[in-house]
Amino acid sequence: MNQIESHMAFAGVQSVWRHQSDVLGCEMNVAVFVPKHEQGEKLPVIYWLSGLTCTEQNFVTKAGAQRYAAEHGVIVVAPDTSPRGEEVADDPAYDLGQGAGFYINATQEPWARHFRMYDYVLTELPQLIETHFPANEKRSIMGHSMGGHGALIMALKNPGRFAAVSAFSPIVAPTQVPWGQKGFRSYLGSDEGSWRHWDATALLAEATERLPILIDQGEADDFLESQLKPWIFADEAKRLGHPLELRLHSGYDHSYYFIATLIGDHIAWHVQALKN
Repeated sequence: MNQIESHMAFAGVQSVWRHQSDVLGCEMNVAVFVPKHEQGEKLPVIYWLSGLTCTEQNFVTKAGAQRYAAEHGVIVVAPDTSPRGEEVADDPAYDLGQGAGFYINATQEPWARHFRMYDYVLTELPQLIETHFPANEKRSIMGHSMGGHGALIMALKNPGRFAAVSAFSPIVAPTQVPWGQKGFRSYLGSDEGSWRHWDATALLAEATERLPILIDQGEADDFLESQLKPWIFADEAKRLGHPLELRLHSGYDHSYYFIATLIGDHIAWHVQALKN
């Protein structure tokens, strides 16, 4: 772990680290905020997954999460959104390749060699955080857009792994919208039956844990009708009796202004679950 940035914020430290990922086969950046704490104290961790085109920088510089993490005494970890580097496969489009890993494990070439963000976030990253930082084994997860999709599938596929899951403007049914269909066809191949294993709405029916879910969605989001469609997820959750709080907000769009408005609510919600 090599530190490439360090800034004091709200009496804690916001740092960015670079490490070699064995899972992804490349170097990765990860941002870590550690609040002020007692010597020897171990803190719970909230993982944040960002959306298409983002790096770790979008969240740490725009969301304003450090203030709330400091108040509640939690570590917040924000990895990059995909493997990167000259040897990593890419595509000219913004919604495929580097910056668009979708938090799944690719099975198709040229993506399969590096694009295993699911394994990275689920296993390798927590091991690094719990080894190198004052973190205990209590974890929670949240994300935005593509990262909201990632957070939902991580929690739904791994009962007991996370105390809570929340999302801002998530892609909830990737098999039914253009962003997901394009990415899944490239990363997973043409067998659409295999896609459902990475679709949050489809995973609801298989979930063995009724982990409460919080989703916030802006009604002025340009992607609401075409790419996000949270009502698909809400209808399935209602049918199955899965606890979900879907909050719609008039006037808010897909940007970090929306995230910054509600990030304090989300961190407090996660902290309550982590305490329980």
